[in-house]
Amino acid sequence: MNIIKKTIKYLGIFLILLLFGLGIFIYSSGPKLPDHADKTIENVIKNPLPELIKGETGYANSNGLKIWYESVTPKGNSKGVILLIMGISNDAMGWPPKFIQSFTEAGFQVIRYDHRGTGLSDWMDDFDEDNPYSLLDMASDAIAVLDTLGIEKANILGVSMGGMIAQELAIHYPKRCNSLTSIMSSGHIMDPEIKPISSQTAFELIKTAIKYSIFSSEKNMAKLHIASRIILRGNSSQEINIKSLSEQVIYNIRQRKGYNPNVSKQHQTAVFQSGSRYKALEKLALPTLIIHGKNDPFIPIEHGKKCVSLIPNADSLWLDNVGHDIPDATIPVISEKIIQFIK
Repeated sequence: MNIIKKTIKYLGIFLILLLFGLGIFIYSSGPKLPDHADKTIENVIKNPLPELIKGETGYANSNGLKIWYESVTPKGNSKGVILLIMGISNDAMGWPPKFIQSFTEAGFQVIRYDHRGTGLSDWMDDFDEDNPYSLLDMASDAIAVLDTLGIEKANILGVSMGGMIAQELAIHYPKRCNSLTSIMSSGHIMDPEIKPISSQTAFELIKTAIKYSIFSSEKNMAKLHIASRIILRGNSSQEINIKSLSEQVIYNIRQRKGYNPNVSKQHQTAVFQSGSRYKALEKLALPTLIIHGKNDPFIPIEHGKKCVSLIPNADSLWLDNVGHDIPDATIPVISEKIIQFIK
């Protein structure tokens, strides 16, 4: 009996030490935030937030799902429509305001929307792991938004997972697309001949999410997004706009529904079950632009280059000193390339 008690006692001590060590490991992990990050976040929290929604908003019905959208119209006559499709786990607020502004100032109507499972769109509480939705299903959400706004054709622009959804749109709904721009994305994320998504980067993102989510607060959520951007920046030296990113996060928490902790797994499932789009991309007749950062630590640039090699007459832009991100400093270069490409 004494042996059993001692065994249980030592096992308990071992588990406590293990949890303590794991806590220290997680707490000490993740990238170091800039020195001014704490003060900047605190100022954002205590001061009035800017209004980040500038256009017409509403909901589209996509096979029974409510999909929130915003449509920002330019001054004067529109030169066309640009539909923005965000990356994994992110909603419409993930687009940098300066990025949207660069297109509206050039005369384009810009539409962004919340993916299913994010933002003000339906959160898919009845998600079935045995019967998950696909990237093509998510592409149908974008079509529902265009239908609701009465838009026949748009220039489709997607980033990361959004680039994959944009490819699905171009493949399955070519008559609804004027052009395709795919940024830091892939035509086959599991291509055995190309370096896969970085497991190390994914692990760093997971540890960082745990670190800042244990004690959830507005400040920690802002830190989580800043730290994640630093990780996705890779070894590039681009600065992150701490103030703008913090405003976006706090706005999402206070003015919208915040962040869905379950959506990442849902979107990952959609991505990994999508398979290869290579054969379909080889037959693509749409004008296509592929953009990728040379320092992307998450989806290697080889994925972008493979798409260019497959898609007939595809244009490209390879960005020096850029990771898996759209830094403020590169927005003029990226947006100008896209605008000239569309023209």
